[in-house]
Amino acid sequence: MVSTALLWRDERLKEIRQWQNACRYADFIDEAAIHQVLTENRRPSKRAVVDIVQKARDNATTGELLAPSDVAALAHVSDPDLWQAIFDTADWIKQTVYGNRIVLFAPLYVSSTCVNNCAYCGFRTTNAAVTRRTLAVSELQQEVKVLVNTGHKRLIMVYGESPDNDYRYICETVSGAYGVKEGAGEIRRANVNAPPLLVDEYRAVKTVGIGTYQVFQETYHRPTYQQVHPEGTLKGEYDWRLFSLHRAQEAGIDDVAIGVLFGLYDWRFELLGLLHHAMALEREFGVGPHTISYPRLEPAKNTPLATQSPWLVRDEDFCKIVAIIRLMCPYTGSILTAREPPRLRSEVIRKGGVSQMDAGSRIAVGGYSRMHEEHLPDRQQFLLSDTRSLDDFIGDLCQDGYLPSFCTAGYREGRTGANFMPLAKHATVKNFCIANGILSFEEYLQDYASSPVRQIGQQTVIPHYVRWLEQNVPPLAGKVRAHLSRMREQKQRDLHF
Repeated sequence: MVSTALLWRDERLKEIRQWQNACRYADFIDEAAIHQVLTENRRPSKRAVVDIVQKARDNATTGELLAPSDVAALAHVSDPDLWQAIFDTADWIKQTVYGNRIVLFAPLYVSSTCVNNCAYCGFRTTNAAVTRRTLAVSELQQEVKVLVNTGHKRLIMVYGESPDNDYRYICETVSGAYGVKEGAGEIRRANVNAPPLLVDEYRAVKTVGIGTYQVFQETYHRPTYQQVHPEGTLKGEYDWRLFSLHRAQEAGIDDVAIGVLFGLYDWRFELLGLLHHAMALEREFGVGPHTISYPRLEPAKNTPLATQSPWLVRDEDFCKIVAIIRLMCPYTGSILTAREPPRLRSEVIRKGGVSQMDAGSRIAVGGYSRMHEEHLPDRQQFLLSDTRSLDDFIGDLCQDGYLPSFCTAGYREGRTGANFMPLAKHATVKNFCIANGILSFEEYLQDYASSPVRQIGQQTVIPHYVRWLEQNVPPLAGKVRAHLSRMREQKQRDLHF
């Protein structure tokens, strides 16, 4: 007997192919052209690289993207001194656009039921070694309570693809997450990492107040895409996924996010795929990606490809990837996840211009209710490498001089899409970022921090960034000081600009 899930998959596949047959968007991934530009720029001169680095610096206040030839040249640099200049520039661009703050969030895996059979994924449908779960709304809210009670304000909610977790389920669970109130704590922004949807389905999801909608192409290289996503599965439809965020923009979701799973194919090709995706969104909608993610293949239970792919990315090259992304797309948020170990994360923050990170993360479905256990391999899509608590992670950020931020003000004040892009492209968004970061960090320090973190936060970190405002945006500094007084003396919360 054919299962309900397979019947649903087959009906869904008909809808997908019907959309693809009527697709009005021009294909923006020309594999031959990408390979050609990589070949033509495989031996860039030192002068050419210096000029590209300077162009990237100039672009920090205009929001212009580097050209594909520029990115191809950077990807082939071999001179250590030039790489140091690239790393320094990545950090400088991030400081110029966003300031020295790191936005913090938590991943929340909501379901692991999935009809797809992706070769690299622990949740693939043929992997009998993994226990499947789809959280009821009440179970999800228990997970959210754990996160709220550690201090989190931002989520990325992660979904499989099955009849159990369609767009209606996304709406129910996002609404459920927003419904959790614990003392002074709550979730103020729920971003979504979920399968591609039809335009009407995106419109429904928008009504529940999601933040950013993430869809990662995984690989832009069509032959590899077909190898790892079997024909006859929903994810096997390349163009359906490639234009998923075009449909989201059609539906009015103006904060969208792209990403690649590095390790499936040549990282240089994938970098250019990301660039062409950003360019395509800007051409069509005038709004590029809000964030770019760059996860690497990680070990997963009973998933050999995760450790045997011929394209696995070394740590040295991973640092280069993150830095080039910052240079090529200066306005976008750059997300470094807990897939990476603490030492490497610390290095990549400095070298790559990272602006967002998760912390205190668990990626098993139902994993936060078992927070004391680092790994639950039979419930996880892959294994995490950084399992520090949120407070420990924040303490390390403070020691390194960063401003930890739980800011969600931009979304709630309408600074999204076309309203956000000018602020980011002209490098003025950092004024909001630092001011709101200070206020959201003060909330954490008062309500959740350990004594050592509270001490360094209130005595060192916050005074340092208030002084930055005094030197750079004096009127805003006075308002921040007034808000801090209300927070400390009257216990007011959620003060923001």
